[in-house]
Amino acid sequence: MKKLKYLILLIALSPVFMITGCDSGFEEVNSNPNDPSEVPAELLLAGVIRGTGNTVHSAFNGGETGSCWVQHLGKPIYNTNELYIPRQTTIDGVWQNLYNVVAKDAAIMEELANEQGNDNLEGVAILLKANAFHVLTDIYGNIPMSEALQGDAGIITPIYDDSETVVYPAILAMLDKAMSLLNGNGTIDASQDLMYGGDWTLWKKFAASLKFKVLMRAASGGYDAAGQLTALVNSGNLFSSNDDEAKLVYLAAAPNANPFFETLVNGGRDTEWCLGEELVNYMLNTADPRISVYAQEVGGDGSGGGYVGKPAGIRDIGSSFYGDSNNVSLIGTKYLEAEQPYYFMTYAHLSLLMAEAAEKGYIGGNAGDFFNQGIAASVADNGVTGAPVITYAGGTDGLTQIAEQIWVALYMQGLESWAEWRRTGIPALPLAIDAVESSIPSRYNYPLSQQSLNNENYTAAVAAQGTDNLTTPLWWQN
Repeated sequence: MKKLKYLILLIALSPVFMITGCDSGFEEVNSNPNDPSEVPAELLLAGVIRGTGNTVHSAFNGGETGSCWVQHLGKPIYNTNELYIPRQTTIDGVWQNLYNVVAKDAAIMEELANEQGNDNLEGVAILLKANAFHVLTDIYGNIPMSEALQGDAGIITPIYDDSETVVYPAILAMLDKAMSLLNGNGTIDASQDLMYGGDWTLWKKFAASLKFKVLMRAASGGYDAAGQLTALVNSGNLFSSNDDEAKLVYLAAAPNANPFFETLVNGGRDTEWCLGEELVNYMLNTADPRISVYAQEVGGDGSGGGYVGKPAGIRDIGSSFYGDSNNVSLIGTKYLEAEQPYYFMTYAHLSLLMAEAAEKGYIGGNAGDFFNQGIAASVADNGVTGAPVITYAGGTDGLTQIAEQIWVALYMQGLESWAEWRRTGIPALPLAIDAVESSIPSRYNYPLSQQSLNNENYTAAVAAQGTDNLTTPLWWQN
């Protein structure tokens, strides 16, 4: 039994995620060998959950890159990000928070839960670690895996592993282990579980549904996923309604509120963001009822001004029509509320992936039924009624419709919407008007810290994967 391991770390932790940390901060500390106290592993859970949400759902991470690059959002001011010039602090911060803090803390929680014989909490820890690595590899490509998170063991310059042959299989193995551990043995502290209130059965559904998504992404790169996808469907462990989906509901006030609320509303910057022209026009053309929630009317809801999106990437935005926020639709007020959730994964997304899997013959079932189920789930999540005017066509046209609806349903899920768009290439988005790159970005370049502190392995990763720039494609990309 480990006594007071990681004491300094745990004293500092609270449900408010601390955006700091690195491998070197987790050494053993001196303790009284006669003290029987044991660190409860669950003290790390809330921080890992909130840390994931605050990183991925940040206005400057998921917003300025993911959501703007898939043209869900635009900026009528300060819009260099739309020209494909991301903030270097974003590049560095996503890696720092997900790798050095979220994944590291999840690994510590896994170890402590194992020592405490708490299978359920160990399963949750492994699931959250797998999710962090999944986001990281889909942003950067090759990342440390086999030597990851071993700073305490003296490995401070880990090798980068191939995303296709090492990282993805490791993530799938983690999810399998998480599902086997989520078996009712042990407890998950409801006060620390900001997603499911201690219900291990819902965590198991998240693990299975996340594995389905990971397999579909791998299948786009040529991985033979049909057998495993069918097994997941037959397991009965996938999400079965919106009640199951994995989401972090934020609190009513900073620092635990929705990051978009804190940055845009509290920060007085809500007029610096608007909807993209491609999304608005697509939703208007399909009479999609969600547009009244996704966007405000020009001039504000109730003005009768209709919905107008901004074309992506006008360099001299201030002198253009779209540089006046009064001429475009701002982000819908629902998505700027303090308590608006961050979605790790939705039932709508799973259903649409199942539609794709059925259409491609990976699983049984009717693709059209899954397609309509996914749209209905997204419509319900947005609190509206009705449905877009779309009749499922099947075949190649049906796959296009599915990809378009995944794109629509992932509104304000910036990094995930960007990943899915890169996977399918649908819809065919135009290049930003004054883009500085030849194509919409495929990845983040590696952080500057990696280039300086782990240069040998960084150099090997670039040699294996391709030039370290924004447009080097990843292995599963369309």
